[in-house]
Amino acid sequence: MISDHEYNRFFWASRRGMLELDLILVPFVEQRLRDLDDVDVQRYRNLLECEDTELFAWFLQRQSPEDRELAGIVEQILANARTPRT
Repeated sequence: MISDHEYNRFFWASRRGMLELDLILVPFVEQRLRDLDDVDVQRYRNLLECEDTELFAWFLQRQSPEDRELAGIVEQILANARTPRT
């Protein structure tokens, strides 16, 4: 389980300064981060270490991460972005 302190760190690290990334990453953190298992939390942590240009290309689906672990968390984030919220 993620502590409030860890959650806050993930939240702020997800604010990348590029609006397009913020609109994808921040809702994922708000809606899904606390439900992730430890493996996916580590995958998300690794994702946050990537360059914004890479993230942008992955989330626009212009490219895919070569690393399967990163590709898996990218797909989860994209699926969350596609899910309508009521």
